[in-house]
Amino acid sequence: MLSQVEPANRYPQCLCLSPTYELALQTGKVIEQMGKFYPELKLAYAVRGNKLERGQKVSEHIVIGTPGTVLDWCSKLKFIDPKKIKVFVLDEADVMIATQGHQDQSIRIQRMLPRNCQMLLFSATFEDSVWKFAQKVVPDPNIIKLKREEETLDTIKQYYVLCNNRDEKFQALCNLYGAITIAQAMIFCHTRKTASWLAAELSKEGHQVALLSGEMMVEQRAAVIERFREGKEKVLVTTNVCARGIDVEQVSVVINFDLPVDKDGNPDNETYLHRIGRTGRFGKRGLAVNMVDSKHSMNILNRIQEHFNKKIERLDTDDLDEIEKIAN
Repeated sequence: MLSQVEPANRYPQCLCLSPTYELALQTGKVIEQMGKFYPELKLAYAVRGNKLERGQKVSEHIVIGTPGTVLDWCSKLKFIDPKKIKVFVLDEADVMIATQGHQDQSIRIQRMLPRNCQMLLFSATFEDSVWKFAQKVVPDPNIIKLKREEETLDTIKQYYVLCNNRDEKFQALCNLYGAITIAQAMIFCHTRKTASWLAAELSKEGHQVALLSGEMMVEQRAAVIERFREGKEKVLVTTNVCARGIDVEQVSVVINFDLPVDKDGNPDNETYLHRIGRTGRFGKRGLAVNMVDSKHSMNILNRIQEHFNKKIERLDTDDLDEIEKIAN
């Protein structure tokens, strides 16, 4: 995007769509860092809550935003002239395509763009449905594939802990926490209810905990992630909202308090990869611990293990020596 901007033209030339407010901000930060020796380059965020006066025109060169707001800016409110866009980026393309609302909005935006607009789709995981969609949106594409899965998983040690119920999972979590020095940890739960219960229990134990979930206001979510990034809280408890793209370098442990499953109850391998990929980033070593509390969740774990063809070792959290061993 940076290489395609003509700074003399004071209107949007590049448009980047992200599935969430947080990712839009994160991408914007990177653009600002990369563009810091390019002072005439300007960036605007088309996200909920960023209100412009009616009849105004956006003069910034690059616009990053979420699909609903970008669509409004291009059509209803006419803040952006889509016919002048030279580069169109779909970030985390698989989510954009799998989320019905996002998909509809992304297609509507794409249809307003000029024929010679460059389309770029980025994602760590591309399922068949995504390929099919990509072929519709990007005719005759250049495809760049990275052997990502194997590499991510090589730097992350994966374990599972056998428990009988939620309270035992909590106990195992506390034992784990007591035995190893954790820079920062992310804990994923399946529902908001479990997440808020867990955050409350951990706080009672005296941990500094941040909670992130879908029903929070966008600004609240941004503030929570910022605090976590600065290390004010050591533990972030979250639902899937956060599985993707949030970079916090100090995360040394990811815990799946609940294993990721899709709406039909099947293992969600993509989400598993994105979740545990929050640790071991940038080639550092990381640790992923999965809590198993039923035959069903053991079956899910086995299927995830088969999918990635990587052994997930059993860990006995009652054995402190064993926990200390894995930490080193």
